[in-house]
Order: sequence, then structure tokens, then C-alpha cells
Amino acid sequence: MSVFLGIDIGTSGTKTLAMRESGEILADATAAYPCHFPKPLWSEQDPEDWWQATIKTVHEVMNKSKLKPADVKAIGLSGQMHGSVFLDKNNQVVRNALLWNDQRTAAECEEIESRAGGREALIEMVANPALTGFTAPKILWLRNHEPENFAKTVKVLLPKDDVRRRLTGEMATEVSDASGMLLLDVAARNWSKKLLSKLELDSDLFATCYESEEVTGKLTPEAAQTLGLTTDCVVVGGAGDCAAHGVGTGVVSSGILSTSIGTGAVMFVHSDKVEIDPQGRLHTFCHAVHGKWHMMGVSLCGGGAFKWFVDQLCQELAGQGQTKKDPFEVLIQEAAAVPPGAEGLFFLPYLAGERTPHADPDARGCFIGLTLKHGRGHLVRAIMEGVAYAMRDSLSIIQELGVPVNETRVSGGGSRIPLWRQIQADVFNQTACTINAEQGPAYGVALLAAVGAGAYQNIEEACGATIKVVQSLPANKSACKVYDGGFPIYQDLYRSLKNDFKKIAALGS
Repeated sequence: MSVFLGIDIGTSGTKTLAMRESGEILADATAAYPCHFPKPLWSEQDPEDWWQATIKTVHEVMNKSKLKPADVKAIGLSGQMHGSVFLDKNNQVVRNALLWNDQRTAAECEEIESRAGGREALIEMVANPALTGFTAPKILWLRNHEPENFAKTVKVLLPKDDVRRRLTGEMATEVSDASGMLLLDVAARNWSKKLLSKLELDSDLFATCYESEEVTGKLTPEAAQTLGLTTDCVVVGGAGDCAAHGVGTGVVSSGILSTSIGTGAVMFVHSDKVEIDPQGRLHTFCHAVHGKWHMMGVSLCGGGAFKWFVDQLCQELAGQGQTKKDPFEVLIQEAAAVPPGAEGLFFLPYLAGERTPHADPDARGCFIGLTLKHGRGHLVRAIMEGVAYAMRDSLSIIQELGVPVNETRVSGGGSRIPLWRQIQADVFNQTACTINAEQGPAYGVALLAAVGAGAYQNIEEACGATIKVVQSLPANKSACKVYDGGFPIYQDLYRSLKNDFKKIAALGS
């Protein structure tokens, strides 16, 4: 039997799944771990937690599937992008990793643009502007604020690549995840010597860069014994979570758009050539498809906004009644009873600042338009609509740049909620398609592992054989009219509040 593992090192936990060559999922398992928030807008994790979660979930999947060690031929790795793992000369972690949603590096972003010769020059070198979530500003922050830790650092790895190091002993990455470090020449698909020179960073700090389906090494004897696998098992490049999710939803050819609502919210579209937004509002990264690219818009708080509302403001729901209904289900039912537009209530989902299109770490979340008529259901519906509006910001730029969108595939935890799926269809004025393989990044990198092991010639063939559209949800035209009227108001609200956000952020610093 040929089985392939997909391992996704996420922000809230690690997910591992086992997949047959046919695409059938045999088992999956998830292990959670904490985030640490030492100061407002800081976000860190201990890389050891990722490794322990990997061990736990691999064992659980193997036991559930009753697999033999030799059955597993290859592993694909995915993970949260932009995170920074700092290693010393003994391969020991220097400090906790700074994560993608960490916002401490505004000054370093300004430093990068200044050293590069301006924003336009930076975009020309690495296809993207300097954003607080990216890896390069985190490296400069370490140099500026913790020079003793920077002096110890001999390697900087991304989250999934630190797990790869534990698996194979190799310091390797791949082009899709490396694109999000702000140090890769995205067009040439290798490190930007020009920018590294301007930032006074040694290229030896970084791992060897591969294509996503390429084999980067085999399991070491120690890792094989720890995981209950064999040293014949290879590990392929894999992909950053967004590109891996694109593969896992079959977005590997022109015209298909993927939307995903997880902790954040993402709009992702394939591109056969390098397409760069000259204003830097969208990201242009290498795709996990060999020699291809993708464009992506990211809202930092998607499903995370709904979870915040439940955790912080609706805790009493968890213990109500004899049946103890899921508080999310109660709130979704209340939101479904509210008409589109939430009767004039808007929500800006900027609880962690915002990336696309504003690149504003000072942006703040807020409800606007509250009246005595509004109840809890209105608040929940406004959150769902606000996240969809934030995603439409990205879709509008994609359409403005002339990138074709012929089919929209919706996925992620938020899209499993029928109401939120319909809201997306209506806000985007697009038919929302769901697919048979709703397993996200872990499934995408399992497919890449299958390609790397020779089960398929390329990732396009693998996706064509395994991923199918199973349902199409058309937009509601009357709701579309409501949202077409609400969207410009939503956009104006940020513009009106932008300067106030900066004053508010200064008060909280």
C-alpha cells in the first residue's frame, strides 16, 4: 500500500492526515497548542510545541489507519507562513518564534523600505511591500531589540521548515513559503541577493530553496523511530498554508479562485505568470505548482473575529439549558433570522490590525451603526458580513488587475457554516462552490507528497484525479443589491477612521 502524510503546522494546532494514492483520506488527527501574547499585538509560539504535536498526530493517524511503517512513502509539510524560528550553532531555538499575526515590526518595515530605496523599489525586487507580518521585519527587529539573540542566530527557518529539520536534518524550504519572508526574488524563485545586501543579511542565514513537490530529504533514523516510520520515507518541499490550501482545493490552473475562512480570511487565485499589484495591496507569491505563481489577499481576522465574540462576550451560552447547545449554533440561528445588511449595522474585523488592502497594524475592530433595535443576532450577522466585505476588498483588486475569475471555491471552517457560505456568495455576487476534499492545507501537501514520490506526474494531474466540485450555491440577487450598497460604505468607514485608529493605538501602547 502507498500512503502519503500531510502535516499542517497551524496557528492553533497541527493537523496530520493519511491519504491513499487515490485521494481517499484514511484518518486525520489534530493536536492543539497555545499562542503567547507577551505584549499587546505581539504573538509568539514555542517551536517545541509544533514538534510534539507532529509526533502525537502522526502516531494517532497511524493507529487509526492500522498502517504499517513501510506503508508511508512520503510526507508533505505545510504551515503558518511568515513565522520566524531563530536557531543557534547547535540547532537550538534561541527564543520563541514570532508569528504571522505579530504586529511589533512597524519601524522595521519602514527601515526595510528605506534601505531598499523606497516602496516601489522594494516591490520590484521581491514583488511585495514590507508588512509587519512578514519574516524579514522580524529578523531586523531581533537585530534592533535583542542584539544578543541576533548574535547567536545562525539560521532562520519558517515553522514547517523547523519541523522538516527535525524530520530530515536538512535546512530546506520551498518557494511558496519562502515568498512570504520578503527576501525571495519571486520572479526568479530564489533568494534576492540584492535585497539581502541592502539589509546587511548573510544569505547563509537561510535554507536551501526547492520547488514544492521536490524531495528535500529522507527521515533520519532518530525521526523514523520517534514517528514509527521508516528511513525510506521521503519529505517533499510542501507549501505555505495558503498555497497548500490552494492545491488542496484544486486551484492549480487559471480562472479558479479560492476563498478560505479560518483564523484569518484569504482570497487566493492562480496565475500562470508573475502578476504584481504595483500598489502592493495584494501579495504575489510563488505557487506550489512548479513554475507558477499566485496572488493573494489576506484579512488577519476572519473566523477569529467570530471566535473572539463567542469566547469573550457569550461565555454564558456554553452552560445554558439541559441540552447545552453549542454556542456557535445558537448564535448562527439568531444571525440567520436577521436580514442581509444587519439592518444598518457594520463590523470592521480589524481586531489584529489589517493586511489587505490597508497594511495597517493600527487598524482596530469596531461595530458601527448600533441602535436600540439591534440584538445579539445582528452583531453576529454583522461580523460574518464584515469578514466577507474584507474579503471583497481583495476580490475587487483581483478583478481590477484583470486576473480571470470563472469559478469560486469556498472552504475553511467559516465556510462550513451554511449562512456564512451564502453571505460570501451574496457579498461577492459569485456562485459559491464546495468540493469533495475539505481538508485544507494538509490535503494539499499530501498530494504534493504523492507527486514527489512518483504517484503522479505533476500536481495538476493529482488534483484533477482527486478533487471535484460537489455543490454550487448561487448568489441571492436581492441580497447582492443590499451588499452592493453596503460595500462602499464599509470601505468609507476605514478611510474615515484611519487617523483615529492611529490615535487609539498610541493610547494603548
